[in-house]
Amino acid sequence: MSESSATVSNQLVLSALGEDKPGIINELSRCVLNSGCTILDSRMTVLGGNFALLLQVGGNWNNIAKLETQIASLESGLGLTITSRRTSIAQADRELLPYGVDVVALDQPGIVHNLARFLSQRQINIQEMVTSCYPAAHSGTPMFSVHMTVEIPASTQISTLREDFMELCDQLNLDAVIEPVKT
Repeated sequence: MSESSATVSNQLVLSALGEDKPGIINELSRCVLNSGCTILDSRMTVLGGNFALLLQVGGNWNNIAKLETQIASLESGLGLTITSRRTSIAQADRELLPYGVDVVALDQPGIVHNLARFLSQRQINIQEMVTSCYPAAHSGTPMFSVHMTVEIPASTQISTLREDFMELCDQLNLDAVIEPVKT
């Protein structure tokens, strides 16, 4: 179903957190649909027995307001903590280049912080990040993986960035790759 840009020019981002149980997505999506809004983007996961959701919805002003009035009853009915914030359509910046960063290493404190510091110091924004801990296949050794999508300023010399990044990863004993995102 396609909506006109006027319909989705009003947007709301919801975050929900609470104990995981069947039916949460059903109830949240029903509420969005019944308010006349549409789901534009979402991320959902279960972390340690807790349900976590980020949901971007769009609709006309009245429908967004209708959805906002239902948040308190959703919270109490589903046992969730829900926060909301109005937002707008993100403007694409043609001066930023999308890159993917993949890192795998023995689990150790500070991996995410060291990567985030490196990127932040170079004015590189992290758009998305997924991390996970898992046992290595044959040894059971605790492993850690990170996947990020980042936006690199077009003025950045990629060869120098890649060289500095690989040097950091060597110092931290991280196996890593940084490559352009194929669109």
